[in-house]
Amino acid sequence: MNLFTKRQETAWEREYQKPRMLSRKNVPHADVVRFMRELKKTGKKEGVPLDVSEMTVLDLGSGTGRNAFYFAEQGARVVGFEFSDTALQLAKRYAENANLSIDYRKQDIGALYPLPDTSVDLAIDVTSSNSLDATGREIYLKEVQRVLKEDGKFFVRALCREGDQNAKVLIRDMPGHEPNTYIHPDLALEEKVFSEAEFRETYEPYFTIERLERSFHYTTVAGRRYKRAFWIARLSKKNAHAS
Repeated sequence: MNLFTKRQETAWEREYQKPRMLSRKNVPHADVVRFMRELKKTGKKEGVPLDVSEMTVLDLGSGTGRNAFYFAEQGARVVGFEFSDTALQLAKRYAENANLSIDYRKQDIGALYPLPDTSVDLAIDVTSSNSLDATGREIYLKEVQRVLKEDGKFFVRALCREGDQNAKVLIRDMPGHEPNTYIHPDLALEEKVFSEAEFRETYEPYFTIERLERSFHYTTVAGRRYKRAFWIARLSKKNAHAS
């Protein structure tokens, strides 16, 4: 583990131990629920109903399991990657209490994945990969592309630069070590913010962007509310990386 990744892990571990931003409520993210509703609707229209109970879902940065629970309750096989020990302990306890079988693993999402090729129907990244550096992000892209089945889908919620004044101020005043990154003043976490062009440039070599839209959400950190912008993306696997 390099120094950058170690610092990020320490920041997340501290946040899960004493949350200043994260909620420990075990309800799925609204954007994930909306994405699945649209996916099911599309499948029905195309005459290929989506059976979640037949799916293998990879939750990247699964935290305390709020999204993993959502899929497991519908019968999916769920693998959750998370590198905060505190988050993993909480997630496993919640799953046990709910009598749900979820395969949680301590895993950096910017490192090689211990999963076979073409073994995952759906991967979800709910504002997790924003914590990766360029090296980790390249591995994450290649690994998600590798483990997705040929008809696999990828849901991404990422920090958006356009329309986010708070992000622009943080990039100016608390810059990280790479372009369009900042050090969060409350969490000591380095985060990446994407312009639309940069998001497309990052993901399109590996995935087809079926849908990309911007959304706004108020985030509370240490008792202060901020209006943040996010990219909501529906992606599908490309058969080969365009070199």
